[in-house]
This record gives sequence, structure tokens and C-alpha cells, in this order.
Amino acid sequence: MSGATAVLDAGRRLHVVQGGHAICSDADVCLTTILGSCVAACLWDPVAGVGGMNHFLLPERPDGAVGDRRYGVQAMEVLINGLLQRGARRDRLRAKAFGGARMAARMVDIGARNAEFIRTFLGDEAIPLVAGSLGGAAARRIQFWPASGRARQHKVEDRTLAEREHVLLRPAPAAHAGELELF
Repeated sequence: MSGATAVLDAGRRLHVVQGGHAICSDADVCLTTILGSCVAACLWDPVAGVGGMNHFLLPERPDGAVGDRRYGVQAMEVLINGLLQRGARRDRLRAKAFGGARMAARMVDIGARNAEFIRTFLGDEAIPLVAGSLGGAAARRIQFWPASGRARQHKVEDRTLAEREHVLLRPAPAAHAGELELF
């Protein structure tokens, strides 16, 4: 098993947090995550029996900088490269994608932007999107068995997820020139 910010529990479940990913070839391990407007891409190579999941918040950083796995392009690059290092072949990769819900009617539809990003990215990379569930208004709890590509989704009607996402997606206050922070 390899991954960033994922923890294996006693039930052989590995929970993938926002900005995280996990890669595994153990048939007994299930990757899990909870999504609102975020998207999880579940990729696997059915011949090599290895797969992985990521969980990204936005398609790209607002400032255009790179290197942060909370954003789609970086999250996908980390996942794909990790799979290739574990013996997957790009031409055999298959994808399932989940999330992209509209969690708050009064906000910009971040979920739709995330869903469009993953569809476009997979199309551009010639990775078939064989199944999934994108859009709608409900959060989702996802289970993915990376060795086989099996996935299960449960809708979650917990509106507090939208409140937590709203706080996470607020931009950090800009630093003012000349200020000094000591720690």
C-alpha cells in the first residue's frame, strides 16, 4: 500500500481524505472517502490488479500555481504516476469518478466545475470513464476495491458537509507587504 494522508483501519478500509490519495493491490482492502462538491477518481489496471483513489477539491488552483494535490491536475498526476510505478500500464487504466455535487445553491457550482474537469481530463488522457456518479445535490460515501475495480456509492443527506466545504474553499487572507509574522 502507498498513499498520502490515508489511514488503514482494523476493518481493512483505507480512508482517503481531501487532498489525499491511496494506491493498493491487496484484494481485501477497500478505499473509502466522503464527497460533496469534491471529486474522487478511482483508477485501476485490471490486468496488474492494482488501483487507487484520489480526492480533490477544485479543478485548479485559483492562482495557477502547481504542486498541491487538493487540485485536479496535480491529484491526477500523482495517482497515475503512482499506479505506473506499481506496475499498471497507462493503456490498461480504467476509471470510475464520483462527486461533483452542488452542495450550496447560493455559491458558485464548484461541483459542476470538478465534474467537467474529470471528464475532460480522462478524455484527453484516453482513460475510459467506465462508470461513476457525478453531479446532483447529495453528498456521497464511496467504497472502492482497487485490486478489482469494484465500487459502491451511498448517498448522504448530511447538509453539514456543505458547511464544512464552504469553510475549506474560502481563500486564505492575503498577506500585506511589510508585515512580519513571528513564531
